[in-house]
Amino acid sequence: MDPAERTLSITRSALRLCCNLGWAPVAEVPLPTGRRLDVLALRPDGGFSAIEVKSCARDFLTDGKWGEYRDWCDRLYFAVDPDFPQGLLPADTGLILADGFEAAIMREAPLHPLAPARRKSVLHRFATLAATRLVVVQDPGARAAAWAALRVE
Repeated sequence: MDPAERTLSITRSALRLCCNLGWAPVAEVPLPTGRRLDVLALRPDGGFSAIEVKSCARDFLTDGKWGEYRDWCDRLYFAVDPDFPQGLLPADTGLILADGFEAAIMREAPLHPLAPARRKSVLHRFATLAATRLVVVQDPGARAAAWAALRVE
């Protein structure tokens, strides 16, 4: 399986896990910093979990920007498949193991609560992005206007 297919498979498994846990996940969440979270999930307790998907060791070793994602969530996880060398992943992050269909949390991510102002900002971004994606699904003609409104935010 090529890296793009592997990434998609792991992401789908992670999204299914989120739904099974009662979390509301959104994939590919752009941040004001220009970065993009692979998955941001709103948990039933109001907290946010970010999930960084890694398809292989090279993907992890060449991408150091994941540390910035802690600023946008209460808990940070890596989602990998069984072939990934898990020893590479930082011990102070959560670990999700994905097999292409299902996924399981193997290590809970430590809590590092967002500041109230940041939480409000993340919640607004999350809700706006999710609602905008629903509008685009229902009315593909609204795509340009919807994305332009997101950029103004």
